[in-house]
Formats: sequence, C-alpha cells, structure tokens
Amino acid sequence: MDIRNLEEVPAFITKDGSEIRELLAHRNSVIRRQSLAEARLPVGASTQEHYHPKAEEIYYLTHGSGQIRIEGEVRAVKAGDAIAIPPGQKHKLWNTGDEPLRLLCCCAPAYEHSDTVITET
Repeated sequence: MDIRNLEEVPAFITKDGSEIRELLAHRNSVIRRQSLAEARLPVGASTQEHYHPKAEEIYYLTHGSGQIRIEGEVRAVKAGDAIAIPPGQKHKLWNTGDEPLRLLCCCAPAYEHSDTVITET
C-alpha cells in the first residue's frame, strides 16, 4: 500500500517554473500510468506557457484564485475549479489573488520534464 503525506514529500521545480510536490507517480509508488502532484504559485507569479505532447492534465484548485489561458482563451479560476487540459494545448497559469495558489495536478501519462515544451521565453 502506497500512502504519501503532502507535508513529507519534497518539492521540486518543473520545467515551466512551478513548485510541485509529487504525491504519487512511477518514481515513488506502484502507480505506472499517471501522476498526482500539488503545485504552488506565489502571489503574483505565473508558469511559463507550455504544452505536453503526450500528457493530458487535470488541474484542481484547492486554495486561491488566478487566471488560466488555454490556447488563447483566458478564464478566471478559483478554489473548487477543475480544469481539463488536453495533450498539445498551450497553457499558462497566473496567481492573481492575495494568497498562494495551490492546485492538484493529475497527469496521464505521468509528468516528465521531457514531455514539457516551453512556448515563451
């Protein structure tokens, strides 16, 4: 049985600049075809626009508010929102709120730096 507590998982920086804590993935559990991580964006911060050729993602916001752009469409988002991001769709997330933006990221297949293509400098 694999159980990971968020407070015990080390953080690392993804290729798009997000700080994440990978809760479950092939690197630390029996899970093989997806990953679950918590990402955090400080107030005023954003990710770099990017896409994933293979992975589809689900973002579920647990704290804070912001804006997301997917393929040119911009929407306001807040805690409680779930966001679907298909493979190949360029996306960028901003924290426009007054507290850290925290979200769960589910990727299938699992997140890999090699499956992240940065589209802005």
